[in-house]
Amino acid sequence: MIEARDLVKHFGTIAAVEKVSFRVEPGEILGFLGPNGAGKSTTMKLITGFLRPDSGTAKVGGHDILENPLAAKRMFGYLPETGPLYPEMTVREFLEFAAELHGLRGAARKAAFRRAVELCHLEQVLNQTLETLSKGYRQRVGLAQAVLHDPRYLILDEPTDGLDPNQKREVRKLIKSMAAEKAILLSTHILEEVEAMCSRVLIINHGKVVTDASPEELRHRHPDAGAVRVHAREDQLETLSSWASEEAGLRIEREDGSLVLRPADGKPVTPRLLHEARSRNWHFDDLQPLPLHLDRVFAELTGNALN
Repeated sequence: MIEARDLVKHFGTIAAVEKVSFRVEPGEILGFLGPNGAGKSTTMKLITGFLRPDSGTAKVGGHDILENPLAAKRMFGYLPETGPLYPEMTVREFLEFAAELHGLRGAARKAAFRRAVELCHLEQVLNQTLETLSKGYRQRVGLAQAVLHDPRYLILDEPTDGLDPNQKREVRKLIKSMAAEKAILLSTHILEEVEAMCSRVLIINHGKVVTDASPEELRHRHPDAGAVRVHAREDQLETLSSWASEEAGLRIEREDGSLVLRPADGKPVTPRLLHEARSRNWHFDDLQPLPLHLDRVFAELTGNALN
């Protein structure tokens, strides 16, 4: 697993990371979220040994990054915030250099090279120098070096940064396809990615973990969790409004042709409403749960809009 244990890192008087602890098990994709400056990239640098913590430690595959750094570093692939690219190298040269650093030789090296190129769709730019590539292609090359040696653990700092929408979908699909065999820690600013890929979400703010939950658990913290929008005839809406306020204790918001019902006790409105509708023979044109997007929950947990 990937494990952080009470990691602390200060830069002068600034507390970048304060007692951060978590684990990522094989088969998990942990989405690491937080506003800019929250401590995400610093935490990843501490886990990978790029920075030394003031206190605490991290383990990868059971190897302590401070006590046995080489063994720990052999276990993971890392895509840092700024890709580790040499601009004068071609893509082919850089990936062959990365393969050599990982100790890959002969047929294993050729197979690893071919697999990384195919996974990241780099066939058309293999002979271009890295300095001539677009930001999206450079990001793909950085991801290719992270997966080149087929590591059991991946630590990816904003892996889709700079990619166009089609490329983002491809990379998300690639990362999700690897999750069954790997433990993956990735940071992102894109909540859509968290909802599409991640089995858990860790939110950090001012260097401290503020929540560790599944996307579904986070959605239940949404202010509109359990709320529904009901479309019906005006007379039905009047009847429904009276029941909701006087008997059910629901919060009501009236809109043209519809009624939004929000629970005051956190329990879903729909089961109660359907039970009442059957007993009173109410008829609705439409009944829909309100969408629960993680951006609202994120903003409330961090006091920030996602940027």
